[in-house]
This record gives sequence, C-alpha cells and structure tokens, in this order.
Amino acid sequence: MSLRRTRPPVPLVLVLVLVLTRAAAAARPDRSKDEHVGATVNATVLDGRGNPVHMMSSDDGTYGQNSPKTDTRGVVLAPAPYHGVVDRQGCDPNTRFLVPPRTVHWVALLQRGNCTFKEKILKAAAFNASAVLIYNNSTDKTVKMGHEGTGDTVAVMITEAYGKEILAHLERNLTVLVTVVVGQRSPAKNINRGSLVFVSISFIVLMIISSAWLIFYFIQKIRYTNARDRSQRRLGDAAKKAIGKLTTRTVKKGDKETDPDFNHCAVCIEGYQLNDVVRILPCKHVFHKMCVDPWLNEHCTCPMCKLNILKALGIMPSLPCVDSVVLDVERLGAAPSSSTQRTVLSDSSQASISLEPLSPAHSEAPPRTPAEINIAVTSKRGGTRTPGGAGGVKNVFDKKSKWQKIQHGGSSDLQQRSYEFIKF
Repeated sequence: MSLRRTRPPVPLVLVLVLVLTRAAAAARPDRSKDEHVGATVNATVLDGRGNPVHMMSSDDGTYGQNSPKTDTRGVVLAPAPYHGVVDRQGCDPNTRFLVPPRTVHWVALLQRGNCTFKEKILKAAAFNASAVLIYNNSTDKTVKMGHEGTGDTVAVMITEAYGKEILAHLERNLTVLVTVVVGQRSPAKNINRGSLVFVSISFIVLMIISSAWLIFYFIQKIRYTNARDRSQRRLGDAAKKAIGKLTTRTVKKGDKETDPDFNHCAVCIEGYQLNDVVRILPCKHVFHKMCVDPWLNEHCTCPMCKLNILKALGIMPSLPCVDSVVLDVERLGAAPSSSTQRTVLSDSSQASISLEPLSPAHSEAPPRTPAEINIAVTSKRGGTRTPGGAGGVKNVFDKKSKWQKIQHGGSSDLQQRSYEFIKF
C-alpha cells in the first residue's frame, strides 16, 4: 500500500476567500439611506394672547429613514375627537385635524402603534401637514422609522415623555410652536441581514472545509508514519532472520582466507587473520562477521555486489532493501587540499577510515567519472611499519573480484597503509 502526502485544496480555498470578499463588500451598508440623523426639537408654549409662557427642548429626536433631512417649523396639532373618541395614533379612517384658518405650516403630533409609520404620515399629509412628530409608546428611546413612499413630508420621532408633555399643553387649549433642526449625523450600525447571513454561512463552510482537510492531513501523516515504522521493523526482523541463516566459520591455518592474495574484507579493508570469524554471503563474498552484520541489519545487501540477501534466501522477496550509502562525488576532478574533509568510521581496532583521493597535492588530475571514486583507508597503529617498505602497497580490486598489489610512492615514516578501491 502506497501512501501519498496530501496537499491543501488551494483553488477551492482561494475561491472561498474571493466569495467572502465579495460578500463582505456587498454587506456594507448604504450610508446614504441608513445613516442615523438626529433632530433637535424646540417647543414654545403660547397663551391665548400669543405670549410665550413655557419653552422646551429635546435633542433625542430622530429623522425617519425616508424623510427629508431639513429644518422645519409650525404649529403643533393633535387628532381631533370624532364622536367623542380621540385617536391619538392617527390610524382610524375618520381621523381628522382641525387646522386653524390662515395656517400655512403645521406639524401633526401622533403616537406610535396600531398601524405603520407610512399610514400615519400619509394621513397627516392628506391635511397638508408640513411635518409629523411621532412619539414612542413604550420607552423613552427613539427608533429609526422606515416609511418609503411618503414624499417630502418631514417625519421625526421623539421620546414618549417629550411627546406627552407637548400633548398635555395642547389638551389645555394652549398653542405650541415647534422648530425642528437637523442634529448630529452618525454612521449606520446595521448591515443587510441577507448579506450577513451569507457571509456567516460562507465563513462556516470555509472553516469546516479547512478543519476537515487538517484532520485528513494528520490522519494520512500518522498512517504514513506508522506504515514506515512497520516497514522498517519488518525489514529489521527479516534482516536478523536472514543473518541467522548465513554461513559462519572461523579462519584456521591453511584456509584460503589467510592467503595474502585473497580478497580482503571490503568493509574494514583488512586481511583475514587466524581465528577471525567470517560470514559467507549467498554471493560467496566473505567478510568479517563483526563488520558485515551491522551493515546487513541496515541494508540487507552485499557490500560489494549489492545482492539482496532477503531475496537470495527466500525471506520476504518483495520487501525492498534500504541502501543509504551516499558517495561524495562533488570533489571529483578537483585538486585535493590538506583541509579535505574526512569521514571517520570506528571499528573494534580503533582504525580510522577516511574518504580521500590518493593523487598528489601538486598534480592536476583530469576529471573522473563516478566509477573512479578513491577511498583511502588509514590504519594508525603504533610501531607498525607500512607493508612493502618505503614505497607502500596499494591494493586494487579488479572486475574479477581479485585484489592486486600495486607499488606507489610514499614515506615509510607515516606508518600507514593506503588502499585504492575502484568501483567498476
């Protein structure tokens, strides 16, 4: 089973972001219609001779949404009784206003309720009212009235207390003059409900999709990690099982491994000594047991010919082996320096192995192919002379899996052996 890493649905997310942006733009209120415009209503009470006896003022007035925002003034009139019944709300079809003769501008005073604001305003406009004051019926707060289709009649809402105070003077047959002045304007606080619902739903959908993708991503990541760990455990168990089936023997006197011309251990680049424990792979290559076992546990392949020992032994032939050997080929063709980086590998004899070209520092070597990688192995041992005298000995592994000794220049005081391994 192959697990693929998922990527976020970028196009879908971008589309949702664009939709939310458009919806937010559509949800912006039309401030020309929805802005809150306050009104200052000043009232002056006159006696029978026309002398002012009382003055009142309120800044809590609010212009209607569809009302002209202009100043106005006039005499305040309330609905007149009809057959002894007074309709203060102005909703009765028989509602009438007793307009004094020669009165040009007058203002109707009505109570909120029982019918729409539009019906109240149109009823007063039928008697040529220049403005309508509507006072609230349950609270001292004012609301923004909607009354589309009422023409140029000014409509203002005032508080219940202020409206009843004016009405009390009218019921005592006193004349009340009002002046309405445009007050402070403030931005609208409400937005279109449909747009708000659309934006909310789009945001919720976006969050659901994002959350679902994150959950799916982490589930896939956990599955991928678990599958990888299981594969590694299966590979390790299979490698241990395969190692247990490989042939192991101890080198004795007269064995072919003690022959100087016999292949050295390709892992530690050392010859075989008496009583060394060696392991023989299915490809017939021989290695020190302590050298090749760690390699097989990690790679399960022959260090020389890359033979898959699991397939060779019939243990899980479909399970691929992991080969993490990385050769440094970037330095090929470049002149080596004294500061060349070395990779040190430690074995039981504390020998150090370094990857380093063997060409002299002053030579200009031509570029090499990846098949010409030089691995220089240095074994530091106190008091040990380099085999082969002052010239040193270089062992080369040929295509026929044979090691050949090649003399090369060197100093006998370095007490080191160098081997050049050529990969064919």
